[in-house]
Parts: sequence; C-alpha cells; structure tokens
Amino acid sequence: MSYQYVVLRCVPRPDREEFLNVGVVLHCQSADFLDVRWHVDRDRFRVLDPLLDLDQVCEALTFVEGVCRGDDRGGAAARQSPGQRFGFLKAPRSTVLQPGPVHGGVTDDPARQLERLLEQLVG
Repeated sequence: MSYQYVVLRCVPRPDREEFLNVGVVLHCQSADFLDVRWHVDRDRFRVLDPLLDLDQVCEALTFVEGVCRGDDRGGAAARQSPGQRFGFLKAPRSTVLQPGPVHGGVTDDPARQLERLLEQLVG
C-alpha cells in the first residue's frame, strides 16, 4: 500500500532556521490510516534553545494526535476525513511546530512503518 508522511519539526526560532525533528505523521489512504508518533528530547532542546516552552510544544503535538485520531483534542479539523486531516497537518506553518516536505513510500503495515520512520528520523 502506498503512503505519504511528513516529519514534524520544532523550530524554536524561525529566524535562525534551526530545528529538531519531533514527530512523523503518516497517511495511508487504502488502509484508512492516519496517525502520528512523536518524541521530544528535552535535553537536546535545552542546548538548542534553553528558553523554549517545551510544554507548549508537547501541547501542540497532542493537538496533532487529536487531529489524526479524529477526537476532541483536534477541534474542528478532527471532524474531517482522514485525507483532509492529513492535508491540514501537512500545510506549511510559520509557528514553532512545522511540517517538513511530503514524502512517500510503500508498506504492508502502516503502523509499523510509522514506528520505523519515528526511529530513523526522530530518534
């Protein structure tokens, strides 16, 4: 099955264009699959920007979870179809949490592929 994914980046200071990968959103239309996995390494962020509010970053990632899963945490966006929700999440933003470019691949297990991508791209 083909899938698309975006890497979620935390950009503490957009003017410096420095970022750390914090999550992956994967959409597989044929499996009706949309989910996110994320991990925030607080020690790495303290080095990059000691003033960054990491609790706020985690709240934003929890919102992304709600959008992916179609629950109340995702607000109005969560009430759309999975494809529309992925479109919402992959749209460029000028906030601290930003999606990278869309990539794709093929898998027989979208959930397992999401875990692999998290390990490879976020750590």
